[in-house]
Amino acid sequence: MSATTINLGVAGLGRAFMLMLPTFIADPRIRLVVCADPRADARARFEAECGGRSHESVDALCADPAVDVVYLSTPHQFHAAHVVAAARHGKHVVVEKPMAITLEECAAMIDAASRAGIQLIVGHSHSFDAPVLRAREHIAAATYGQLRMITAIHYTDFLYRPRRPEELDTAQGGGVVFSQGVHQVDIARLLGGGRARSVRAHTGAWDRTRGTEGAYSALLAFESGAFATLVYSGYAHYDSDELSGWISEMGHPKDPAKYWTTRASLQRATQRGSQAQDETALKYTRAYGTGSIDARPAAGHNHFGMIVASCDRADLRPLPNGVMIYADDAAQLDPVALPSVPRVEVIDELADAISGKRPAVHNGEWAMATLEVCLAILESSRAGREVMLRHQVSVPSIAVETSAVTP
Repeated sequence: MSATTINLGVAGLGRAFMLMLPTFIADPRIRLVVCADPRADARARFEAECGGRSHESVDALCADPAVDVVYLSTPHQFHAAHVVAAARHGKHVVVEKPMAITLEECAAMIDAASRAGIQLIVGHSHSFDAPVLRAREHIAAATYGQLRMITAIHYTDFLYRPRRPEELDTAQGGGVVFSQGVHQVDIARLLGGGRARSVRAHTGAWDRTRGTEGAYSALLAFESGAFATLVYSGYAHYDSDELSGWISEMGHPKDPAKYWTTRASLQRATQRGSQAQDETALKYTRAYGTGSIDARPAAGHNHFGMIVASCDRADLRPLPNGVMIYADDAAQLDPVALPSVPRVEVIDELADAISGKRPAVHNGEWAMATLEVCLAILESSRAGREVMLRHQVSVPSIAVETSAVTP
């Protein structure tokens, strides 16, 4: 690996890869060299479009000498084994969230990375989003006094997007707590300093045909005395992108009328034959090899619903175009310019960590602490009690472009 080029091997050419592909294509530091996926058509498309070679197995990809860094976007339940395989071959790893589905798996991944001397970064999660990082910068500097409270609300159609069977099975890492809670918890922990103390939560599983949690409400208490309220619903009724000017989670303009087509599309695709088989086939229409890449210019930064961080002298709200600051005497926008590369923060963190320039924020210990909160949400709901946390870590120093707003 040169100082400026990262030779990337991609394990899993599914939906997560499709969302990261515009980043990999646009960032001159990334060279896509190898892929692994069980689908021959997807591998063939990768070879044709990216000029790399392919393997059927992740183990073979990890052993490939052309690879410097492995990007793992395989199903949640395979993350631990695949990170261990990459570490065994001395490859740095970026693994999609959630890091794993048990704390024991997280510990094994961290240990493997440490023994191999590789960088382990978990993401993309929305705590990479530049407006969130800018809000954290204000909080860490106490620009508006001490952080007191965080409110995070997001309503989506997540549960009715096409799913593989295991994505609707909580025991296998399915449901909104594992797949979506990670984003909200990561944001809250980053804004709150990282060290959550306890969780009290309720979850909702209200559609028997989906078989897993589709909603939750959680209260996080931080060691600092701050607290966070997290609310999420994936039941495809209200769409909270309305609160972000109809800019979608991926930063693109959104037609609100299309939101209600998600349920209808799923119903049409699964109304005959085996629902699990038909739904899996529908999901693959959104994956690499069959799906189309969204190459539209971004209208804003990625976001994850409404986030408000309440400090002594201001409420800070990350938006697709910056951070809105509602202070004692006025409201003003602290703008954050759009990057030329979407989700460039992930590559920045990876490159800085590999070069030794700056420690990774979203490392294994950080992601394990986030998963601990997600697991505590499920446990608190089942047991009807507060759950204390034991694996929390602080936020490392974060550097973003200098803010244009002063109090």
